[in-house]
Amino acid sequence: MVSIFATLHTLGFNLQQRLRRGETGATAVEYALLVGLIAVVLVAGITLFGPALSTFFGGLAAKTFNAPA
Repeated sequence: MVSIFATLHTLGFNLQQRLRRGETGATAVEYALLVGLIAVVLVAGITLFGPALSTFFGGLAAKTFNAPA
């Protein structure tokens, strides 16, 4: 009876270690997917709004540097 308990305990311990190791890899994959998604959103935003922002800040700089003293 003790050997069965010891065997089940060992199997449970090994399974627990495998699950812990597997979760670390899954977390890294999830972070990589998030970083990739953020990069895609940034590139799309810069592509869509880049010319409008350049015009806005160019006009703002012109007003700032040409302001009467």
